[in-house]
Amino acid sequence: LSMADANNTPAVPQPPVELTPVAGFLAATLPFDTLSPSELARLLPTLAISYHTRGECFDAGSEPCGLRILRSGAVDLRDADNTLLDRLDEGESFHIGGLNAERGQVQARVIEDALIYFLPDTPYQALRQAHRNIDRHFSSQRNRRLRRAARYQPAANALLQRIRDTMSTDLLTVRSSDTLQAVAEAMTQRRVSSALVLRGTQLEGIITDRDLRARALTAALPADTAIASIMTANPETVEADCSLFDATLLMTRRGYHHLPVTEAGRLCGMLTTSDLILARQNDPVYLVQHISRQESPEGIKALLEGMPGLVVQWSQSGMHAHQVSRVLTAISDAVTVRLIQLAEAELGPAPATWCWVGFGSQARAEQLFAADQDNGMIISDEARDADAGWFAGLAQRVCDGLQLCGYQYCQGGVMATTESWRQPLQRWQDTVRNWTATPSPAAVMRVSIFFDLRAIYGDDRLCAQLQQVMLQEASRNSIFLAALAANALENRPPLGMFRRFVVERNGEHRDAVDLKKRGVLPITEIVRLHALAHGIAAVDTEERLQALTRAKKLTMGDGRNLADALHCVQQQRLQHQCQQILAGEPPDNFLKPHGLPTLAREQLRDAFTLIDESQAAVRQTYRAGMN
Repeated sequence: LSMADANNTPAVPQPPVELTPVAGFLAATLPFDTLSPSELARLLPTLAISYHTRGECFDAGSEPCGLRILRSGAVDLRDADNTLLDRLDEGESFHIGGLNAERGQVQARVIEDALIYFLPDTPYQALRQAHRNIDRHFSSQRNRRLRRAARYQPAANALLQRIRDTMSTDLLTVRSSDTLQAVAEAMTQRRVSSALVLRGTQLEGIITDRDLRARALTAALPADTAIASIMTANPETVEADCSLFDATLLMTRRGYHHLPVTEAGRLCGMLTTSDLILARQNDPVYLVQHISRQESPEGIKALLEGMPGLVVQWSQSGMHAHQVSRVLTAISDAVTVRLIQLAEAELGPAPATWCWVGFGSQARAEQLFAADQDNGMIISDEARDADAGWFAGLAQRVCDGLQLCGYQYCQGGVMATTESWRQPLQRWQDTVRNWTATPSPAAVMRVSIFFDLRAIYGDDRLCAQLQQVMLQEASRNSIFLAALAANALENRPPLGMFRRFVVERNGEHRDAVDLKKRGVLPITEIVRLHALAHGIAAVDTEERLQALTRAKKLTMGDGRNLADALHCVQQQRLQHQCQQILAGEPPDNFLKPHGLPTLAREQLRDAFTLIDESQAAVRQTYRAGMN
């Protein structure tokens, strides 16, 4: 462990005794996994090891220069304003000198007891000069990531911001001898809802719009009455460096709408409930509300431009993947609804009742990034042939608007703009009966997304009637269920012998696995199959699992295992996409598992193993129909 020398120079960790475990760890850690065994052997003697407890900090002024690699534990990187730039865990590394050159005063703080491998600066720089890919890893990827973090992540949570960053400093101050009329005129002229009463530089009281209404007008006080008679004397204050959470808690408990802010005992600002609302404008509820107020697709697009950064913020503030996916689905629902409303305003009222439905991940409320459009329309059987143009026009406007807002057109044409996905109810019901009666491969491919549907806008009774036919036809047709089972077995989890990851061997996604196709999709298809077989009306995967468990169609253990596997894969998918956003890259579903920390790799292996076992159970359960 590290010790300072007699000259009080920065302490350098002492080298570990046993290097074999270190070699094994580095060989599986980016970017050192690209080194040959001989290069790795030459690097090992230059390393040192140290153990650090929670709360310890590293900064450029007090620590020796070099690369620190996390063997275990976790470290936060924060800038001079204490803004969280990144959170590192096992297998990740940081170089304080390089971070300061890029970002200014950056400090690394241990948040979980950490074992750290230290590579001094001289061999570190030599390594970068000798290996271009390693140099690019440290100079390009990490720095880009920090730049994107600074842009997208102002704070882990809006309410953890300091009050000084939100409070108003343009204060209206008055004296206690000023009249009600004079103060009211001043507040009106300045367009503020409160005034602070000072005696010299000391805060003596506060007067608000409510005081003028409740204490002056209601009591019919003369206009020349001094405000001292109605002000709140010696008001409670809060320090500027406190968090908005502290202020919110105080204002909620006391019923305050205005809270004076001080610094070292001196008045410096005012915080209002309106300020708190504005500070939380990055909240999902705020975003959904403001989508509904936009007057054009372009306005919605502009509002959504910061959404990738918000997702990173939500994730790093502790929101789990299933919560983020529900929020993103609520946002896509809100976008769809507003686009429909704008189209209706242009085209006029609908000529017949109808329903816009979402399919696939939107229906299941499981959307993350890299999702395309999957939608359709169910039209009342009362609609006439002459009405078809109205529905086609609305579908085109909505799908074009979704494309503009970042929801890509479906390459397979599963959109309301395609006539076969925009039908009267009776024709839809006939289509379902045909699909289940003759389950061709093409029909099963459609069903794999179509049987997950949810009403987004319009008469949801049309959706319910169609879903009822779907459940009736599917649950009593063993041949159709067998076809669904065969389709559910098409996408195998990416595990080979000895639970090794099976990755892409070439192409754009070399060494990666498709978490959506090989992880999420098998789970949702297995659960959908069981739900259709047993007439479960729920669409959300977790709700289906709960319903199947309650009906004793799945054991509690099997239901929990599938739910856990889905959560694990979705969490890795979300974290992967957040890292891509921070690096300035478009988010996708292709994760390189060998770049994960050991624990995360093992969890992902466990999830894929559970999927494999569940597929084996499907094969056993539906064997008769498959034969």
